[in-house]
Amino acid sequence: MATEEVRPAADTEVLSDETMVINIGPQHPATHGVLRVRLTLDGERVVKAEPIIGYLHTGFEKTAETLTYQQCNTITDRLDYLSPMTNNLAYVLAVEKMLELEVPNRAQYIRVLFSELTRLASHLVWLGTHVMDLGAMSLFFYCMREREVILDLIEAAAGVRMNPSYFRVGGLAYDLPLGFHEKVRDFLKDWPRWMKTYMNLVDGNPLINQRLKGISVMDRETCYQYGVTGPNIRATGLPLDLRKDEPYCLYDQFEFNVPTRTEGDAYARFWVRVEEMYEAAKIAEQALDKITPQGEFATSDRKVALPPRDEIYGNMEALIHQFKLVTAGFPVPTGEVYQAVEGPRGEMGFYIVSDGGPKPYRWRARTPSYYNLQTMPIIAKGGLVADVITAIGSIDIMLGDVDK
Repeated sequence: MATEEVRPAADTEVLSDETMVINIGPQHPATHGVLRVRLTLDGERVVKAEPIIGYLHTGFEKTAETLTYQQCNTITDRLDYLSPMTNNLAYVLAVEKMLELEVPNRAQYIRVLFSELTRLASHLVWLGTHVMDLGAMSLFFYCMREREVILDLIEAAAGVRMNPSYFRVGGLAYDLPLGFHEKVRDFLKDWPRWMKTYMNLVDGNPLINQRLKGISVMDRETCYQYGVTGPNIRATGLPLDLRKDEPYCLYDQFEFNVPTRTEGDAYARFWVRVEEMYEAAKIAEQALDKITPQGEFATSDRKVALPPRDEIYGNMEALIHQFKLVTAGFPVPTGEVYQAVEGPRGEMGFYIVSDGGPKPYRWRARTPSYYNLQTMPIIAKGGLVADVITAIGSIDIMLGDVDK
């Protein structure tokens, strides 16, 4: 039996110009997901960095076009599974805009509360893993400890810890449980002490300074060209934040600052996110004060939202309506809409086209990581191999919303 000639793979062969091509990922903890970065190196210096995506094969956007509008909500959770609540929020706001649906203020305040708790949980994962990528381990365990408390709060309201689909078109899936306010207040009371622990570990730390300062610089023009949003563009000095610029969910009633830096490097992006954690806790505390113990948590429009449980039990007409609403969905007027919110990683938006039926004709997600990742060839070029790890962590990508 003849054997074929074995040749070295193109990704590892030494090229004639004395550069070498190697891979980081796609199975590597420092890529924060199944990302493959194809590096062309001149010694330790990066000549070219090419991010290669598509390993998740999710197909969320086409799948959503086979589901009813309420069923699509479960897909939004899984786009960015570290910030599912903000994904939910962008989607339900888009559908509510098409329906011209009014949502009770109490439900909107609860949405704000969970959006900011989700922002904290997402930034905690980023902070712990990013610092661990740089060579420090302790902070990761502290961050995971506090994230567990937030996930417990989400579970108390939604019934599950991740991918809760708690925000629904018209309001919320359920009302808040008894004692929820007290649990959140206990968390927010402890938050400054926990942040002080984090700062004692990172503020002035030589490891943080040497690995981040002047590394992976991204200027504002690059952000404009590639559609970069969120903390990454705010680290270039632009206070772009949809909660301020295009308020939704009554965010114009809240007082908070938009942290910015001007350096545009990994160090600036680091501190913008850290400062955002303080602001998110401030907004959450204000939202909690605005949420009344009693009140409506969903619209009274029965074409969209289910009636309360006490109206369903023993009422055959209500049971039949519930069955139809769950299985057949509700029609949405013909038209198109785009709605975005300020997610932990930047602008999270949905573009939906309706043909008047109970399922979207077209469903597209504007996910921030997809745009932020495009800057990798620019911010990694000229740096060292170790700086590529810094670059990946500093832009805070989530591969779930890249391979959508």
